[in-house]
Order: sequence, then C-alpha cells, then structure tokens
Amino acid sequence: MRCVLGLCLVLLGLAAQAGEAAPAAADPVLEARVQRISIELRCLVCQNQTIADSNADLAVDLRRQVREMLQQGKSEAEILEFMTARYGDFVLYRPPVKSSTWLLWYGPLTMAVLGMVVLLLVLRRRNRMPSEHFDPDIPEPDADTDPRKF
Repeated sequence: MRCVLGLCLVLLGLAAQAGEAAPAAADPVLEARVQRISIELRCLVCQNQTIADSNADLAVDLRRQVREMLQQGKSEAEILEFMTARYGDFVLYRPPVKSSTWLLWYGPLTMAVLGMVVLLLVLRRRNRMPSEHFDPDIPEPDADTDPRKF
C-alpha cells in the first residue's frame, strides 16, 4: 500500500511539472510562413536539425523571432538575410555555394574520389608484386593425419 501511495505522489509531482502546450496561432497563413522559414534555418544547438524540428531553447527563440519579424512585415528573404548576417552561413540548413563553403559542398565527394583512387593504386601495386612477397597458403591438417589427435 505504501508503494502505491509513493508511486501516486511521484506521478502527481511529475504532472505538476508538465508545461502547457503552446496555443495554436490565430493566423494559419503566418504559421505556414514561419514553418517554411524555420525549415531553412539550422538549430545552432543541435546542428543536425532545423529550428522547426528542434525543441532547444534557442530554436524556440529563433522561431519566435521569425514570427515577430513576419508580423512586422519583413519578407522571408529579409529574415534569412538577417539571420545569416547575425549567425553566418552556418545558420542556413542549405548554405549557398561560394568560396567559403566549397569544402562543405565538395569535400565529401573529393574524399570519396581520393579514397577510390588510393584503393585502385594499392590493388594495382599488389597485383604486380610477385607471389614470393605473400605468405604461402598452408593447407588445413587432415583430421586422420593430425599428430596432435593421438
């Protein structure tokens, strides 16, 4: 009985800490625009999520700031420009292709091509080596002739 009472008290304590859900926006068109811009901005805390997907405090603040800027009449381009000026190209989930982001865009492809070239060179070199450079294949001992068996 004490265990059940203790469990109820713990559950009541957790329920008291639960926050209320944020009310839905009165203007669904505004919310759609906020969502569209939020998908374009990277969460600076999570770094692998957009601010639309993240629940980090900074992401919530950035969504609120985007909403306020839209209510002030700013365009989506102006908001993205403001965020880029404040946080750099890193805040954009899809940064533009320019000299400072070449490594980001072309780095993975370059590494994959270099890896394939190195692999090809190693395999060609190995094929040209004489067989004396390799350990000979030693056959498995037969179960009938294995001296350790007796």
